[in-house]
Amino acid sequence: MRENIIGKGTWLDKVANNLIVREKKLNRNMKSIRVESGLGASGIPHIGSMGDAVRAYGISLALQNLGYNSELIAYSDDMDGLRKIPSGFPTWLKDHIAKPVSQIPDPFGDCHNSYGSHMSSLLLDGLNSVSVKYVFKSATDVYKSGILIDVIDQILTQSEYLGRKISEFVGQNKFLNELPYFPICKNCGKLYVAHAYKYLAKNKKVLYECSDTKIGNNEIKGCSYKGEADIGKAEGKLAWKVEFAARWKIFDIRFEAYGKDIMESVKINDWICEEILHFPHPLHIKYEMFLDKGGKKISKSTGNVLTPQKWLKYGTPQSILLLLFKRITGTRHISIDDVPSLMDEYDLYEDLYFGKLKETNESKLIKVRGIYEYVNHLNSPNKNSNHVPYRLLVQQTSLFEGEDRVDKVYERLKKYRLVSEKSKDLIQKIQLAFNWSQDILGNEEYQNILLDIEQKKALMELVSNLRSYQINEDNDVANDIQTLIYETSKKHEIEPKNFFRLLYQILINSERGPKLGNYLIDLGIARTCEIIENYL
Repeated sequence: MRENIIGKGTWLDKVANNLIVREKKLNRNMKSIRVESGLGASGIPHIGSMGDAVRAYGISLALQNLGYNSELIAYSDDMDGLRKIPSGFPTWLKDHIAKPVSQIPDPFGDCHNSYGSHMSSLLLDGLNSVSVKYVFKSATDVYKSGILIDVIDQILTQSEYLGRKISEFVGQNKFLNELPYFPICKNCGKLYVAHAYKYLAKNKKVLYECSDTKIGNNEIKGCSYKGEADIGKAEGKLAWKVEFAARWKIFDIRFEAYGKDIMESVKINDWICEEILHFPHPLHIKYEMFLDKGGKKISKSTGNVLTPQKWLKYGTPQSILLLLFKRITGTRHISIDDVPSLMDEYDLYEDLYFGKLKETNESKLIKVRGIYEYVNHLNSPNKNSNHVPYRLLVQQTSLFEGEDRVDKVYERLKKYRLVSEKSKDLIQKIQLAFNWSQDILGNEEYQNILLDIEQKKALMELVSNLRSYQINEDNDVANDIQTLIYETSKKHEIEPKNFFRLLYQILINSERGPKLGNYLIDLGIARTCEIIENYL
């Protein structure tokens, strides 16, 4: 029985539909439904931080597909203070610890007016590179504009109540004794050390005293200055425990996803939205964090960062979007080594979308087609492309140098009857494969292919026969190699098509490819044997 399909049949559609149902129950204006993603500006943005924005954009697309106007607000928290020096950054930044990143010089020269704007620009560049549409908001500009003054006032006038609730919710007692607001000390320029102890509601100002504090395990020295901060200017910022709620109300945000590392902050901000600001909190979904292959959290500060820029040196924008749109649940282990498989997986989605490959599971096919359309921003190509396995492109590009290398690879692919025209997409993929072959090919780990005893024997014999094969002018080498593979499989009672498929998997990480006889000649007998032996 066919299940009830919402929109394109993906998790994006389900979330968008849940949001619409909720908004209707709340009886709110649905002329435009805004979704939000917070952009960290304290370190190099990575695939995980990009994923937050891309997935929110996906929800916006799903809302548009269901007939509603929607836009993504990309909010950069560039008023945040620098808590520690990220790995690989200049050591002079130690003098700027606890200062707002929008007031710290650009650590990579003078290409941007601050540390914060440089970091924000990297993530925005990543979003632009994959054609994500957004409306950018800088926290510094937002605070300077004064539009937060009323919500800050609402929060600070009930700070004692808030302090008790925060303590009750998460056991944090910090705000029992001080305001959930971080002034910037006018003497030393630091956040966090300027402890706000009194709110002057009539003057819309906060009184503070600058004294020592701890950030993580590090002691940060205060300067003992006593002063006041105007909440209508960028002279301080709300604490995370309350700030989300303020911007949700100001920007009328209806959806925001979050990682499990900020669950407590989201819980408190939801309560503040409802009880203090009298604004229904956004619909949320929780996602797991991206981990590296060693199981460690990808972190701006520890340096195990996979940036969108690095990915796009080797993979297409579609491969990144597929990674981020495929699913939302479960922990994801990710590294640059995943580029080839995501490149080929996108081609698989396209083949299924256009019916070149068949899928008997209708539910799976609907989801694949839906994700494919979202990856293409609901503007899918009109026809299928000729697909060449990424690892085959990498191997071919590793054989050539010079300005005409793209043409040489194209002629090889044409010879194998894998392509018929030099399309823009094909040229792009060849160029990406050249980058991979130059930077990564020699350091790649071999894929895990489990071989049974008979397969190992057959491969060892094939390698032995290939090494002893004598090439002369009278030989039809390609046909001889094709025959040799066939006879080896029969001798070891392996179905020939299965043995050919195994060789494709070993050589190009695909189940099919060019005629192996011709391909092995071009790859080289010695190189072919070397690759096979790595699996033995």
